[in-house]
Amino acid sequence: MLDLAVLLHSYANSTRPGHGRFLSQSFSGNPIKQKGLGRDVKPKNNQQFGARGRLVNLVSCISMKTLTRKEEIIEVASQLFKEKGYNAVSMRDIALAMGIKAASLYNHISGKQELLSTLILRVAREFTLGMNSVMQSSESPLKKIERIIELHIDITVNYSEGLAALNNDWMHLENEDLESFVRMREDYEENFRQIIKQGIELGEIKSYHPEVILFSILSTLRTLYLWYQKRGKLDVNLLKREMVAVLIQGII
Repeated sequence: MLDLAVLLHSYANSTRPGHGRFLSQSFSGNPIKQKGLGRDVKPKNNQQFGARGRLVNLVSCISMKTLTRKEEIIEVASQLFKEKGYNAVSMRDIALAMGIKAASLYNHISGKQELLSTLILRVAREFTLGMNSVMQSSESPLKKIERIIELHIDITVNYSEGLAALNNDWMHLENEDLESFVRMREDYEENFRQIIKQGIELGEIKSYHPEVILFSILSTLRTLYLWYQKRGKLDVNLLKREMVAVLIQGII
């Protein structure tokens, strides 16, 4: 079996010329010469590595992007938080996934809490900016709801790891970060609620209880990231068109 340490060592030394060859070969199934062993090793299917295989995929994906060191740390942490949950991930786990020493992480971040708050508040601000744009428009309530659905889909596609942290680990935020997140979430829901009520008053939306409509739409949209990844990368425009049709059809 291909040693995980060899893969991590390769990533840690990724600034060396030709570093990409190691990882690309490890996924193609071609023999890899393990340094110091003097023999070729035929990698098995990556799924056979279980957690190790997922870690290899993670390192490979990150290495293909042009990110600052801090952004790399956030990216790796977001993947691990999503897979294992915030409480189950240590700074040592993050360092191991990056092939560096845990102490090196603190040159770029203050700790795990900073990683969590960065992930969650980044996504929360995207929702807030999107909702502010919707609220400032002169569109009908029904059209505003369509735009909110599309907003959730865009954020799902672009921030799936951040959404996982937001939905599953927001309660681990601390102090001002927790207060800021809760305030943004409550403001978002209240704006959505007011749009629904206005739609009912204007006769665009059936006179169901606004809380039932709000819950029905948001509960679907907030778990969309789970379904979207399991189904594979669907065409975003198709997803927007059909989700808008399905969710809106039940309230008009």
